[in-house]
Amino acid sequence: MQRNEAAAVLLPHAAPGTTLVDVAPAWLAAAHRTVLRFGPHGAPEADPGPSGVIGGRRFEAHPSVRDDGAVAWWLVDDTDHQLVRDALHMERKRTAFLAEASSALLSTLNVGRCMDVTAQMAVECLADAALAIAPAHGRRLSVVTCLRGGVPELSHHSVDPDDVPGLGEALRGFPPVPARWIDPSTAPQWLVPEGFGPVGSIVITPLPGHGVPAGALVLLRRAKTDSFSDEEEVFARLFAARAGAALSAARLYAEQSAITEVLMRELLPPTLRQVAGVDFAGRYRPSADHERIGGDFYDVHPATEGDAALVTLGDVCGKGLEAAVLTGKVRSTLHALLPLADDHQRMLSLLNTALLNSHHARFATLVLASAELRGNEVDLKLTSAGHPPPLIIRGDGTVEEADTRGTLVGAIPEISARTAAVTLAPGECCVLYTDGITEARGGPMGDVLFGDERLKRALSACAGMTAEGIVDHVQMLAAQWLGDRRHDDMAVVVIAAPRTHHLSAVNGHTRGRFTG
Repeated sequence: MQRNEAAAVLLPHAAPGTTLVDVAPAWLAAAHRTVLRFGPHGAPEADPGPSGVIGGRRFEAHPSVRDDGAVAWWLVDDTDHQLVRDALHMERKRTAFLAEASSALLSTLNVGRCMDVTAQMAVECLADAALAIAPAHGRRLSVVTCLRGGVPELSHHSVDPDDVPGLGEALRGFPPVPARWIDPSTAPQWLVPEGFGPVGSIVITPLPGHGVPAGALVLLRRAKTDSFSDEEEVFARLFAARAGAALSAARLYAEQSAITEVLMRELLPPTLRQVAGVDFAGRYRPSADHERIGGDFYDVHPATEGDAALVTLGDVCGKGLEAAVLTGKVRSTLHALLPLADDHQRMLSLLNTALLNSHHARFATLVLASAELRGNEVDLKLTSAGHPPPLIIRGDGTVEEADTRGTLVGAIPEISARTAAVTLAPGECCVLYTDGITEARGGPMGDVLFGDERLKRALSACAGMTAEGIVDHVQMLAAQWLGDRRHDDMAVVVIAAPRTHHLSAVNGHTRGRFTG
C-alpha cells in the first residue's frame, strides 16, 4: 500500500505493507473490495461514487484501476457541499410541512378541531409531546395534549400560568423565552403527559392571533433526545404563527356564529300550536335552501283576557337577509301594537307610519286575523293589506275567498283596508298564505304558475284534514310543482276550528302545536 501526505493525515495507520481494507473505514474498505472483485474492466464506478465520513469530515471516493490491477483512490472533501444539501433538504421538508399545516389548520373553523390539529402536527415534526393551550380564563386553562403517535386529549387545569417560566408571557402575546432559559426540571406535573418520563428540553412560544393572542404552544422533548436548536425554535415559531392565525379565525367565526344565532332566533318563524282551543299550524320555506330566514313571516299572539288571538302573516319586498331585517321590524312593531289588536285598521295605519319613517325603502303586504273560540265555532276578523285574501275551507269541500282588500303598507302615507267577518264551524279552516305559493313557477313545462285556482282545488281536497295536515299538503304540492327550480319565499298558516270528535296525540299535543 502506498500513500501521500494527505492520505497519511486521513489514514494514520496506513503504511507500506498494509492493505487498504485493514486501515480504511468500513465504507471505503467495502468499496475497495467491490472494485477488486469486478476486475480492471468491470469495476462499477459510481457517480459521484461511494462516500462516507473520515475524521469528522465527509468524503467522496473515486477509484482508478491501473494496468497492473492496483487501485488508486482519490478522496474529495465534500463536507461543505453536503451541509448545503442537507440544509436545502431540511428547508424543503419544513416548507412542505408548513404548507401541509396551513392547509390542515385552515380546513376547519372549529376551535376544538384547530387545537387538536395544532398539537397533533407539532409532534409530527417538532417534539415528542405538544400542548396547545387556549387563552386563560382567570386561573383556568384549556389544554390539548398530544404524544407522538397518539391522539389529542383535552383537559382543563385550574393553575396559574405564570408559575411556568415563559407560559404566562406567551399567553399574553409576548415574545417567546429561549429554551435554554427554561429549566425542564421545573415543569409542573400538569404540563408533562403521563408516562412521558424525564423532560430534556422545553420550548414555549405564543400563538399569535389577529390583534389578540390565540394561546400558547408548548413543545417537550425527552431527556434522551437532542435539545432544541436555535433553528428549530425559529421553525416552531413559524408553525405557531400559522396555528395562531387559524385559531384566531376559528374563534372569530365562533363568536360571529353565536351572535348570528341569537339574532336569527328572533327572526325565525315561531312554532305554532293550539291557542285557547283554536288549532294553528304554519310552515315557512325560504327562497334559498341554504338560508333560514327571508321576507315572509307569520306570528300568532295568544289572546289576552277578553280579546281574541291575533294571527299576522306577511310578505316584505325582497329576499334574504335585508328583507329579514325589515321583517323583524314589522313583527316587532306589530307586537308593540297588540293593545290595539281589536282595531285592525288602526294597527295597519300605525305600522304604515312606522315603515314610512324608517330608513328602509321597502314595503310589505300582510293579513291580520283575529280568532276567538265561541262554543264549537271560531269567529274570525280578517283584514288584508295588499295581500292575497285568506281562503276558507268549508266542511263540504267548498273553498271561499274572504271578502277583504286593502292597501300595502310602507309605500304611501294614507292606506285603507276592508275587514271581513267569518265564522268557522267545527272542522272548518282558514288558510293564510303568501304569493310565493301561487307564483311558484314549474309544472311539466317548467314555466307555469301554480296559480290561485290550482291552490283552491288542492284545498278543496283538504276538507276535514287537521291544520298541520293542510300546511304539509300545500307545501308538498308547491315543492313538487317547483322541482329544483328557483322560487320566492313561501309561508302558509292554517287556522282551524276544533272538530267535535277527533283523535289527538297524547295530551292533545302534536308537532307544531301547543296550549297557549
